[in-house]
Amino acid sequence: MEKTQAMRALDAKRIPYEALAYPDDMRDALEIALILNQPPGEVYKTLVVLPPEPGKKPLLVMIPSDAQLDLKKLAAAVGAKKMKMATQREAEELTGLQVGGISALALLNKGFVVYIDRSANRLRHVCVSAGKRGLQLRLAPAELIKLTGARAIDVASL
Repeated sequence: MEKTQAMRALDAKRIPYEALAYPDDMRDALEIALILNQPPGEVYKTLVVLPPEPGKKPLLVMIPSDAQLDLKKLAAAVGAKKMKMATQREAEELTGLQVGGISALALLNKGFVVYIDRSANRLRHVCVSAGKRGLQLRLAPAELIKLTGARAIDVASL
């Protein structure tokens, strides 16, 4: 298996992880959780959210696959009036990654502000994209948060 940028970043910091492969034509995190036989609450999707101010970097927000992003909670948490989800095209243009393969681990030092739903703190492991479709990385949430600089906030709603 060819190493992704996300895997190389974890290797460089000696952070243990498990790579889980799935069919690379899938992009729905909930379906991916079922295929990988992982609890949906432990498979996190990374969403690209646009700030209201033009010229500001978009946010990367990781939430459980079985949850929805509450944009009002996110706006309140980041001190903005409102937030907007990026379209698939915007998300891919801004990150250089395909939807279904967007990963904060693959976008380190690219200037994105990263958030993760606080629920991750209660888990032993989370799965996030390895930076390309067809591959998830299972690791400790504390390591993911430390490496990405993610801020834990309450933004998911079931």
